[in-house]
Amino acid sequence: LDRASLFSTVNTYRSRSSLRDVGKALGIPAERLSALTGNLHWWDGRRILPDRLLEVGFDPETPRNRRLLELATTLIGFPRHLSQHTGGMVISDPPLTALVPIENAAMPERTVMQWDKDDVEALGLLKIDCLCLGMLSALRRALALLSELDGRRWDLADIPAEDPATYAMIQRADTVGIFQIESRAQMAMLPRLKPAHYYDLVIEIAIIRPGPIQGEMVHPYLRRRNGEEPVIYPSPELREVLARTLGVPLFQEQVIKLAMVAAGFSPGEADQLRRAMATWQRDGAIDRFRDRFIGGMRARGYAADFAARVFAQIQGFGEYGFPESHAASFALLAYASAWLKRHRPAAFTAALLNSQPMGFYAPSQLVQDARRHDVEVRPIDVQHSFWDCTLEPMVAGRHPALRLGLRLLSGLSRAAADRIVVARAERSFATVIEFATRARLDRGELRILSGGGALRDLHPDRHRAVWAALGAGAALAGERAAVRRGRVAGVAEPAAQFVCPLPEPEEATPLLRPSSEGEDIVADYTHAGLSLERHPLALLRRRLDRLGFIPAARLREVVHGRLIRTGGIVVTRQRPGTASGVVFVTLEDETGVINLIVHARLVEAQRRELLDARLLGVVGRVQREGEVLHVIANRLGDHTALLGRLAVSSRDFH
Repeated sequence: LDRASLFSTVNTYRSRSSLRDVGKALGIPAERLSALTGNLHWWDGRRILPDRLLEVGFDPETPRNRRLLELATTLIGFPRHLSQHTGGMVISDPPLTALVPIENAAMPERTVMQWDKDDVEALGLLKIDCLCLGMLSALRRALALLSELDGRRWDLADIPAEDPATYAMIQRADTVGIFQIESRAQMAMLPRLKPAHYYDLVIEIAIIRPGPIQGEMVHPYLRRRNGEEPVIYPSPELREVLARTLGVPLFQEQVIKLAMVAAGFSPGEADQLRRAMATWQRDGAIDRFRDRFIGGMRARGYAADFAARVFAQIQGFGEYGFPESHAASFALLAYASAWLKRHRPAAFTAALLNSQPMGFYAPSQLVQDARRHDVEVRPIDVQHSFWDCTLEPMVAGRHPALRLGLRLLSGLSRAAADRIVVARAERSFATVIEFATRARLDRGELRILSGGGALRDLHPDRHRAVWAALGAGAALAGERAAVRRGRVAGVAEPAAQFVCPLPEPEEATPLLRPSSEGEDIVADYTHAGLSLERHPLALLRRRLDRLGFIPAARLREVVHGRLIRTGGIVVTRQRPGTASGVVFVTLEDETGVINLIVHARLVEAQRRELLDARLLGVVGRVQREGEVLHVIANRLGDHTALLGRLAVSSRDFH
């Protein structure tokens, strides 16, 4: 590996970046550019760009604006800069510097070649992808927590195979946080496919991909699995290739075998087809195999319409399809994470929180899901919390409790957290100023800790905790300033300057009213992104009831097709490339989640409400398919003003 180098990826201009860079070159003020680009979103391309700009008062007739629009639209798709590939390494026999241009990466001892994967393939160099998975880190951390708790070593091999309780949970789509099967699309598929064995998970992971979806393989497979459609194989050779997937090609390996068995492709031709199915290859490379493939199948006695249908399925893999080996590996991790969620939910959630950012759900949703699964979650507290989230023993045979870690406090450094833990190991803290002195904290760190409620054991009321922290910070700052002045004057610094507690300042108790529950919730979300108080919408429920919002839990009682009004805090937005402009939104209230489908027409008509609202209201119809429930949106409303200063954000997926 001494001659290994990462290859690059070429980042190209999109609407926002092209408009921003051209605008700078033309001398357009930054404020004006921000207004223009702020009206664009990730799917806005060259065609829609003029309309988006007109919406914010852009005049296309002035010479400079006309030039801006012309150059910006021309630049879309052009290379913008090189980035480091996430895990692609190139290995060569001679030094790479003799073959390709090499540059230093930002990371020490790391180099990047200035060619991307297509250039590497054209040159014939060996490329190896070493990609990391956040779930591998989370599983390692969960097993380490179990090892510490149980007093014996836990490994992946110790997780029991084919556990019925785990599969029952998966079939209910109770899969928040579970690797690969936590997305909206997977949750909608799980109650229909009902995985009951390991290979079912392999199918589940592979089937919700652009390739099978674009190739229209999902519904035929489900109909055959449920006995609604006969499984017919036109020849014994095809049965051998497709028997495991009921006659429907779901894996890349099956496509390669189909080409060889049914169309007479040579191994070399089949490999060329595989390359044409490379991830995200959308340049029509597969189309050049059409005549050869269909002609080969016709020559071997297959009907023309069947051959065309098989090739249409193969074309879907040009979008993105899984190799079976890839899906099988992912299924192992999906099962392991599902078993941990079902049987050791506290350790599972702690590991996910310690591995953020990863997955579809933010820490707030992960913690709420854990509490719904009977896990006691304890708050961040300087008397008990470590940097990571940890487990604390419980009595009476329940799950261990989950103690939130200091890492969740936005802006708090690992070094500050380590000083707190080291100082606490000597003895517990008695007062805020003693805590601040022994842990050597500055005013900024004390503000974060007190604002995030981490001083609750020293000051139960948050307002008084903040006041005490600010006072302690000011006192320590004064002491440190005195020390610095003493150094200048030639006075030696006391040896234990920052480890001996300072005397409590003698002042009257401030007349501060106790903080309200709402203020505590706002502060929790501001500093930690979550709260262990009531859900924010529980405080707004009376107002939401007056608006006619049905809580998430009551939607289960609503019949299919009924028009309802509901709403919640926006958790995620997804706009898959295979969904024809549909946006899937997950809303959350104090009773559960609401799965919203917003069709392309409404996306365009109410784009502002859809993309800007933090508290989104919706009028729509309930859609039921078995246990799967969605709301099809007819009208959207932005009710963010009801949240006041509450800082909540969604995870949006492009």
